[in-house]
Amino acid sequence: MKIKIGDNLPSSELFYLDENNEVTKINILTLCKNNKTIILGMPGAFTKTCSALHLPGFIKNYDLALKKGVEKIICIAVNDPNVMKAWGKSQNAGDKILMLGDPFCQFTKAIGAEVDKFEKGLGVRSNRYTMLVENELVKIFEEEAETASCKLSAAESFLKII
Repeated sequence: MKIKIGDNLPSSELFYLDENNEVTKINILTLCKNNKTIILGMPGAFTKTCSALHLPGFIKNYDLALKKGVEKIICIAVNDPNVMKAWGKSQNAGDKILMLGDPFCQFTKAIGAEVDKFEKGLGVRSNRYTMLVENELVKIFEEEAETASCKLSAAESFLKII
């Protein structure tokens, strides 16, 4: 299945570290129920384009997203929750972006965003995308043709079309 505008998000478990540094499981549907959410799909924490453009752009433009009615921003990458927390801390994401791990590619595969990066030593990863979800329904979905690209999915581009 390749998710598209008008589709409901699939039920899927993601992971994060809570305030006590305990691994916590949460369903994406719980996070996207009765609100307007931006989901950032990234190939991996600490990778070049993710760390230089995609994530920092949404941290920098957080207030603009709020002005457009967005209630939360979620970053999902094919990493474990420990790595996601460390990456969020290194990027000063603070409370602006919820950093979630998809270590088993459950959500990534459920939306059809998985890409084979074995030749680069990365295994199966997520393609780069940004989506706007309102009450579990995909309203806008911008996916890059290549994971190294961050044009359609960049905060500056994406927030213009909301």
